[in-house]
Amino acid sequence: MKKRISAALLAMAMALSITACGNGEKTKDETTQATEAAKVTDAAKAEEVSFDSLKEEAKGTVVTFYGWGGDEKLNQWLDNTFASVMKEKYDITMERVPMDIDQILSQLSGEIQAGEKDGTIDMIWINGENFRSAKENNMLYGPFADQLPNFQDYIDPQSEDVTLDFAYPIEGFEAPYGKAQIVLIADTAVTPELPESAEALKEFVRKYPQKVTYPALPDFTGSAFVRNIIYEICGYEQFLDMEADKETVRAAVEPAMAYLRELNPYLWNEGKTFPDSAPTLDNMFSDGEVVLNMTYDAYGTAVKIADGAYTETTQSFQFDKGTIGNTNFMAIAANSGNKAGAMVAINEMLSPEIQADRYETMKVIPVLDNSKLSREQKEAFDQVDLGKGTIPQDELLSKRLPEMPAQLVVLIEEIWAEEVAGK
Repeated sequence: MKKRISAALLAMAMALSITACGNGEKTKDETTQATEAAKVTDAAKAEEVSFDSLKEEAKGTVVTFYGWGGDEKLNQWLDNTFASVMKEKYDITMERVPMDIDQILSQLSGEIQAGEKDGTIDMIWINGENFRSAKENNMLYGPFADQLPNFQDYIDPQSEDVTLDFAYPIEGFEAPYGKAQIVLIADTAVTPELPESAEALKEFVRKYPQKVTYPALPDFTGSAFVRNIIYEICGYEQFLDMEADKETVRAAVEPAMAYLRELNPYLWNEGKTFPDSAPTLDNMFSDGEVVLNMTYDAYGTAVKIADGAYTETTQSFQFDKGTIGNTNFMAIAANSGNKAGAMVAINEMLSPEIQADRYETMKVIPVLDNSKLSREQKEAFDQVDLGKGTIPQDELLSKRLPEMPAQLVVLIEEIWAEEVAGK
């Protein structure tokens, strides 16, 4: 907030200096400038007091954070590091509630329909079609993002990673949490070649029959892999503004569906069945049952190598044409009983210190605009060792492809089930 206060004081000083240079009588222009300076000052003070009042209101309260709980390393970080910061800085107790997003939205919908004004859900880890559905059904509080000092100071408000969620306008109803990007993973001691195109992947699958597969859709990672194949074969531009008509989408993706059907006979279990989830595929890869893995956790390979789950020769890679990336977000329930506490917590999650710690501890791609950071803040990110088996960040992000509209994702998952699964 210092920047806004300084700007306001500067405006006031300029107005005073103009008045002092006159003959003691204010001209019309001088009066206007003085009035405008006063307005700027009042606005800055009101904004400062507003967030200060939120912190005061949230002091001593509990904030519930609902989201997927399948990442134990993340769970520990939230329970220990982030919760400790929130308690020490704001006297706010963070309560993490692990739950699948479908269950979260079902619970939230039930509470809203029952007229519960002080609901049990405060913060929600959300994105994609779930965000679209929740926003369109008035289940979320907002807009709130532009009221957060750290959002204003460190986020690029023009970036599509912040303005769009699976091509759907966010309009301040959620704030960025972390960036994700799909990568493929292989052990170079087992498979020295790393397929960097759909065509090369087809040859790879034939060379290692029954040793490659992907999670069954609608698993989040499996769905992203299929969309990436669609982008490789069909291009991606046409999907960014495509009508959400199933037959239109079916015709557009048919070349990719044909490609996937060609893979089936060479896949694990001959493509008759697929692993039920990304964690299941990860276990199969770790156990050597398959030779190819995939994840949205772009730097997760380094963490798995450090933990001993992957060999030292494991390497993540991406297609030459790029891989799909998206941002996951934090939203606030429309009937949250502690909106002030949720906003303070989300604001803290966007601080350079917390984002740098997430980057170092869990290798999560930061959401901050590097150009808005101070030299010291930039150094904190630059000094992070991403570890073994990872793609350099500049290279990774240079091949980052946009997500298609969320309503198309659902249709593609249905089409895959009809055209590819078990064929």
